[in-house]
Amino acid sequence: MKEPQIIVCAKQIPDPEAPFSDVTVNVEKKQVSVDAPDVISPYDENALEAAIRIKEELGGKITVLSMGRKVSDTVLRKTIAAGADSLVLLEDPLFEGLDSFSTAHVLSCAIKKIGDWDLVLTGRQAGDWDSGQVGLILGEMLDVACVSLARSIKIDDGKLLVEKTVPVGYEVVEAALPALVTVSNEVGELRYVARSKMLGLLRRPMTIPKWNSKDLGCDVERLRKLQLTELAPPADMGRECTLIEGSAEEQAERLAAVLAELR
Repeated sequence: MKEPQIIVCAKQIPDPEAPFSDVTVNVEKKQVSVDAPDVISPYDENALEAAIRIKEELGGKITVLSMGRKVSDTVLRKTIAAGADSLVLLEDPLFEGLDSFSTAHVLSCAIKKIGDWDLVLTGRQAGDWDSGQVGLILGEMLDVACVSLARSIKIDDGKLLVEKTVPVGYEVVEAALPALVTVSNEVGELRYVARSKMLGLLRRPMTIPKWNSKDLGCDVERLRKLQLTELAPPADMGRECTLIEGSAEEQAERLAAVLAELR
């Protein structure tokens, strides 16, 4: 079979490991701000790792696709350092704050523009909104077989073999190519990228295609913004620490009494 052409959809988000102190909730404007550096969504990194393993075994090419209003190619160059071959950025003010259906529409237009592909990989969900919808909607728009929650992906004799995570273990699913797979964290983390390699890549000039809504020819009438009807900061838990003194027996009795009062 020919070497597979793989597209990985990678979303840029504020670091989900940032402390709560970096998160600000503006109730009036219905906005959540995170004062943290941007990273690639962790599940999308899982998808990239799966793609790189396929490439190591069968060869082929990996194209990373990312969209937004102000996408940082500096952050996304990590995908090239890890093993991807090319990067395409989808940038347009119209691409900011879209709902899942609209996001999938833009991505489908870009994938159709790329043209020659065998497999699309996405994370099982984004690391910010966690909706888990875009991947399978995208598969429907591309009219290809879709497999969700993959923990292992292989291509054998022109067919796709996926171990799909289920509550009681996993199922083995076979599908024809082209296909789309949403990847779960069981695949494993993206391989380590040496700092020296990353710095060398950042210093090297690189021409990265940037496509807007006109370049993609997408239907702007189908682009809908995600509307928040209500937003509130986390409730104050009002936690207090009480020190229980005395011997071990006395502490046990007093602790039991306190817990009984809280029931």
